[in-house]
Amino acid sequence: MTDIDDSHERLQRDAHFLCSDRRMDTELVDRLVLQLNRIYPQILSDKEARKFRDLSVPTEVRLAQLLTFLRGRGEDACHEFYRGLHILAENVYAGLPSRATRREVADPKRTTAAAIHPQSDRGSMFFLSCFSFVVGAAMLYYYGEGETFRGTCPFLRGSAAGFSKGAKYVFISYAEVGRQRT
Repeated sequence: MTDIDDSHERLQRDAHFLCSDRRMDTELVDRLVLQLNRIYPQILSDKEARKFRDLSVPTEVRLAQLLTFLRGRGEDACHEFYRGLHILAENVYAGLPSRATRREVADPKRTTAAAIHPQSDRGSMFFLSCFSFVVGAAMLYYYGEGETFRGTCPFLRGSAAGFSKGAKYVFISYAEVGRQRT
């Protein structure tokens, strides 16, 4: 099954996605209409192109009408629409539901990014609590002058062990400055 064999069905499946995708803005729709009109005037005449470029009609409505019109024109028109979309907006083209289905069918063993890098299920409260702890420790160290807070220097040096090389230097230099102040 090649692209031109099933472009009509693909366009029918992708129509809802294309009409609801925010990346399909007025400029992109106009560029697609102009490309179809200039390169393939047999698919989209000047009169039809003016109709689909009318700015008084909302972009979503114009796009839906254009897709319906192209499906009525047949396989070649649908195929050329996909070609234009691929050229003008590759990120939209790559995200089409029919493209995702084809990738899954082509390579079922392929692992997705979500499977490789699972997101933490701990949520934002865990992140905020860890971040608050680190900020609190830093403030305690930085503003802690006096006998009560002298024990923070060894803590900061020890906590620098798990950081990258640059972060270690920053943490250790703060610890050295704190030791010099006392």
